[in-house]
Amino acid sequence: MTPTLCIAQDPEADALLAENPLALLIGMLLDQQIQMEIAFKGPYKLYGRLGNKLDVHQIAEYDTDAFVELAVTPPAIHRYGGSMGKRVQVLCQYIVEHYDGDVAGIWTVGGPNGAEVLKRLKALPGFGEQKAKIFLALLGKQYGVTPTGWRKAAGDYGVAKSRKSVADVTSAESLAEVRAYKKAAKAAAKS
Repeated sequence: MTPTLCIAQDPEADALLAENPLALLIGMLLDQQIQMEIAFKGPYKLYGRLGNKLDVHQIAEYDTDAFVELAVTPPAIHRYGGSMGKRVQVLCQYIVEHYDGDVAGIWTVGGPNGAEVLKRLKALPGFGEQKAKIFLALLGKQYGVTPTGWRKAAGDYGVAKSRKSVADVTSAESLAEVRAYKKAAKAAAKS
């Protein structure tokens, strides 16, 4: 069953995120230095520019300069469209090389537990510890991917009913709650 997502705050973009694991992964990659709903609309922009498909092999094999042009074409996929376009392509190349292009294989091949999925996510280009934990929490809380120990592996982001990250965004209201949490955390870190 396809999950119902409300991350991009746009029905078409959210439907793509729900149906296409690559779209969700790209959205997470783009989720830095811009509002999360804008980041998660990025895959939908690429989808339209790639002929209404988002295919890991196509992106991996695309001419880099031409792909970057797709990423920076207004509206760009990110405020740093050029560098992020390159990162998207490198991510897709990694998935082709290590998972034969099976994006969901990151969390399914070999029946991994939560700690192993986290390890695999951290190995992805552009994914550090925090981004990997948030994505694991997103998989568990909204995508139906719940390997044994996923909440523990996701750390604070795996806590039920929290409002700390994109993993907790299920509506405009929860998006506002996540923003308020992040603002408060940032203020606390400064003091």
